[in-house]
Amino acid sequence: MTWGIWGKDLSTEQMASRIEHALDLGITSFDHADIYGDYTTEAAFGEAFKASGIDRSSMEIITKCGIQYVGNTRQNVIKHYQYDADYIVWSAEKSIADLQCDYLDLFLLHRPSPLMHPEEVQKAADRLLSEGKIRSFGVSNFTNSQSDLIASKTAISANQIEFSLVAHQAMLDGSLDYMKLNGIVPMCWSPLGGVFKDDNEQTDRIKSTLEELCPTYDAAPDQLLLAWIMKLPAAIHPVIGTTDPKRMKQAMEATEIQLSEIDWFKLWVASTGHKVP
Repeated sequence: MTWGIWGKDLSTEQMASRIEHALDLGITSFDHADIYGDYTTEAAFGEAFKASGIDRSSMEIITKCGIQYVGNTRQNVIKHYQYDADYIVWSAEKSIADLQCDYLDLFLLHRPSPLMHPEEVQKAADRLLSEGKIRSFGVSNFTNSQSDLIASKTAISANQIEFSLVAHQAMLDGSLDYMKLNGIVPMCWSPLGGVFKDDNEQTDRIKSTLEELCPTYDAAPDQLLLAWIMKLPAAIHPVIGTTDPKRMKQAMEATEIQLSEIDWFKLWVASTGHKVP
């Protein structure tokens, strides 16, 4: 999301360089949504991907559909969600064309809608899978019951949710347990939360604890926040948003950090402001 006009507005050359840098680091998955950049970022990435000459098989491309955004590129009068079969198929095909990628490795419904019919989703997913336009299907920001509704007709392989040290409800409400039990890969957006953006008692406690722990692991604070997420048995895949090559490298290095149980709990206590029950 931050590569296009909603973020750093990288040029084609800069995007191509970031793609190559990520792959060199071993980061092979690129997370998109049709809505990013008011429906412009996928096409910008597609131009960069084409310019890079990178083999399609060396990466996984993820995107999402369903949000109808009020902006400059579509005639929407109100922000809403759309999940009829024809629209889902059209969205996938448009994303493939914009990304210049032939197929999508993972295609997600971006946010749940009270008006979605599981039969319509099934019709679209079955067609896209049978035609080889998507390799797997999933959801984003779905609750367990909403996932069950879709899974009653269509297998879900992933659910991308908000999760971080400051937004860890999914760890407590059964969502991560549900995904592990049902073979659904949890992905998380905003894995750093607002720790470095917000200034309040919670973030002050967390930053103080991070400062205490960083020397122990010879790590940066953002690396420890990622390591905290990745220690969970759910095997969450954090989606990083940085465009900074140095921070991309640091994020990859965070996969090697093994927090001790005591230090994991220290960070959780810092977040909640009280001892565990």
